[in-house]
Amino acid sequence: MVVALGGFLFGFDTAVISGAEKSIQQFWHLSVVEHGLTISIALIGTVIGSLLGARPSDRFGRKNTLYFVAAAYLLSSIGTAFADNWYIFLAFRLLGGLGVGVSSVTAPIYISEVSPADSRGRLVGLFQFNVVLGILVSYLSNYLISQGGEASWRWMLGVQAFPSLLFLVLIYFIPESPRWLILKKGQTAKALEILRIINPLNCDTELAAISGSKLTDQGKNESLFSGQYKTPVVLAILFAFFNQVSGINAIIYYAPRIFEMAGLGAHSSLLSTVGLGAINFIFTLLAINIIDKVGRRILMLIGSVGLIVSLFLVAYTFFSGQLNGFAIPAYMMLFIAFFAFSQGAVIWVFISEIFPNQVRAKGQTLGSSTHWIMAALIAFSFPYFAEKLGGTVTFSFFGTMMICQLIFVWKFMPETKGRSLEQIETNMVMH
Repeated sequence: MVVALGGFLFGFDTAVISGAEKSIQQFWHLSVVEHGLTISIALIGTVIGSLLGARPSDRFGRKNTLYFVAAAYLLSSIGTAFADNWYIFLAFRLLGGLGVGVSSVTAPIYISEVSPADSRGRLVGLFQFNVVLGILVSYLSNYLISQGGEASWRWMLGVQAFPSLLFLVLIYFIPESPRWLILKKGQTAKALEILRIINPLNCDTELAAISGSKLTDQGKNESLFSGQYKTPVVLAILFAFFNQVSGINAIIYYAPRIFEMAGLGAHSSLLSTVGLGAINFIFTLLAINIIDKVGRRILMLIGSVGLIVSLFLVAYTFFSGQLNGFAIPAYMMLFIAFFAFSQGAVIWVFISEIFPNQVRAKGQTLGSSTHWIMAALIAFSFPYFAEKLGGTVTFSFFGTMMICQLIFVWKFMPETKGRSLEQIETNMVMH
């Protein structure tokens, strides 16, 4: 729960700008390009943070890296709230983005490394659940604070300091990852103490398995792209790629714009956006409660079919021109439900499981940075393509990509539920 708080701050920090962006544009009289940079600077920080995430995580430990994440969120929220010029504001938004990027690598790794095999999916899923909760709370917080007059945008951004400070304090009370202690520091006795708390019945067996995986290590700085890791590398890249070409971030960032394209008024569009946030929350909660029972693969198969149907329904509605009414918001909510139930809940769990202990941080970095680079590309290009090509072509493209995802899951995605990280590692290297 403590480490998953990093996910809450990740979601809050990402979405909070949506309520403040118009006020910020007016306050500093920003041009269209400057405004675009103000909104996307955190996403640029996220890409950088996700690319760098493995290094501090491997070198300084999972716990110390989480201290940096908490400090980045805290400084970012205070700095953006009190910024007296645009450049200082950008610098602190960039710092917040770095925190999001590093936490998307470190938090899922830490949770996967301290979780017993039979509940690992649910526990790593807590991270994604908290991301979605953070988004929902930021929408609600923005709505409540927006009544506060001209300077309300500063409060919208500054209120994040409270959960950030709580996160910073609580990290002190959690142990370091036992796998990191054994593999990077050789501190077996300390690791065993922690394993006794996590998994009292099988701690000695688990210690032997982790130590055994260290013996098979071919050197500490082994490349992730050496031949033996090709299976998890390909799985992580494709999984993260398909996550974004579903169009999820285009829909989250631009939901009001899409609803207005569909003929809704501004007020109805904002109301529909809150509905999307609520459905995202409910179906993520449902998925993390059953992910360890039914498995990752089944969720992905069901979700892929649902995404294909909902995206082509949206495309057909744009094509038919029957844009009055609530058909498109209804199909969008169907899309969000299936996404949250599958891709949304599974991605951080699956990527944190499939890499061997020695290269897990590097592997998580690869999956996370692929995810964020694709998110940035989709977010930047969506308004252009939606305007030039229209809703029919844009959503047909997303639907076609989900057909490709369905084939990928059906043919290539292995099941990882109920197996220890060392068992998964043996299976991956054999393939």
